[in-house]
Amino acid sequence: MNTLQKERKKMFKIAKEFNFDMAHMLDGHDGKCKNLHGHTYKLQVEVAGELVADGAKRGMVMDYAELKAIVKTHILDQMDHAFIYDLNSPKESKVANLLIDLDSKVYGIPSRSTAEEMAKYMFDKLRKVGLPVTLIRLWETPTSYCEYSQAPHLQAVKNGK
Repeated sequence: MNTLQKERKKMFKIAKEFNFDMAHMLDGHDGKCKNLHGHTYKLQVEVAGELVADGAKRGMVMDYAELKAIVKTHILDQMDHAFIYDLNSPKESKVANLLIDLDSKVYGIPSRSTAEEMAKYMFDKLRKVGLPVTLIRLWETPTSYCEYSQAPHLQAVKNGK
């Protein structure tokens, strides 16, 4: 058993689920999702780490309230009840500008607003703010979800191991 495998056996994981609503469209899609439409998403954020050794958070990976606050600030506050659009799509940007003129909430991401691309975007954004996220699971419908995580060897390289 290598060092990484030993470390993974000692690691705890916790997760929290969130719900949010948003509209989007997939410019260039060959089906009905090319039209403006919306979903109620369910988001699961999983984090991993060692247990806090002492103090008020002793025995926790992190406080669920802290996890909730980070996800709320960096994901939900921007995306909930917004039109999420691809910054690289002239058509979607045109819709976004019209909605801005109508005083509606919009949020642009640098990729298509597919479940797959949004899951990766959320993972990367939460990692950048220091959250030790290991998995994003994003349900676009009650029966369809995408899961994004980094391969363990890539996590070790990014963490300098």
